[in-house]
Amino acid sequence: MQELKDTQNEFDDRNIAIDRVGVKALRFPLEVRNKDGSTQRTIATTALAVDLPHHFKGTHMSRFVEVLNSHGNCLDVREITAIPNELLGRLDARKAHVEFRFPFFRTKEAPVTRMPGVMDYEVVFEIEVDVEGSADFALTVEVPVATLCPCSKAISEYGAHNQRGKVTYTVRSKDPIWIEDLIDLVEASASCELYSLLKRPDEKAVTERAYENPVFVEDLVRNIAARSDAQENITWYRVEAENFESIHNHNAYAVIEKASNA
Repeated sequence: MQELKDTQNEFDDRNIAIDRVGVKALRFPLEVRNKDGSTQRTIATTALAVDLPHHFKGTHMSRFVEVLNSHGNCLDVREITAIPNELLGRLDARKAHVEFRFPFFRTKEAPVTRMPGVMDYEVVFEIEVDVEGSADFALTVEVPVATLCPCSKAISEYGAHNQRGKVTYTVRSKDPIWIEDLIDLVEASASCELYSLLKRPDEKAVTERAYENPVFVEDLVRNIAARSDAQENITWYRVEAENFESIHNHNAYAVIEKASNA
């Protein structure tokens, strides 16, 4: 085969290094392990990147895809941590970063009728490694919840406005942590958790549960932060809650971030 010119390896004289360069929005089958020992197959949207020294014109984009595809036609979630290290070698880089974003599914029973329904949650794995051997892993879950306004309940003769919200919760931990445990922690911190299937007795139960447990968006992030602080395994977290307000033309949000080893 005729040898072709390698433009990416040409010298660049602008003397500007690039922090991350690679591919993103590449979807790939992923097998995820559930806490009960079973597995589920889902589709991850991936981003793979490395740093680029100032003297190289470009990186070899095809090598990112080669590394991913070398793991077969369905990636086991336990193999994700190996991918950034493989990128270091294949691309002669000093740092590598990978992100896998995927829907995670749970079957939840309605609170009264116990009828099962499937809920989906967005999950993100982010891993960064360098040639010195350091590695960083962050796990994010995006959890929909219900909140009921304490102020509305306090000032109204009857009823109180409530809304659906979304919590984006990212943690770093000493040891592996289950996705389900993070979801449970978030749902326990809201006025009420959400369900995909509710019959009339269930709807009555969740409506009354939310009314009995009003939380501001501030309460929501504080509840999650307090529960996180009580987990010795969690070394760092960032929690953001956003309420899609039902009586305002804006959303309410709050953020708490804990410094590592604080």
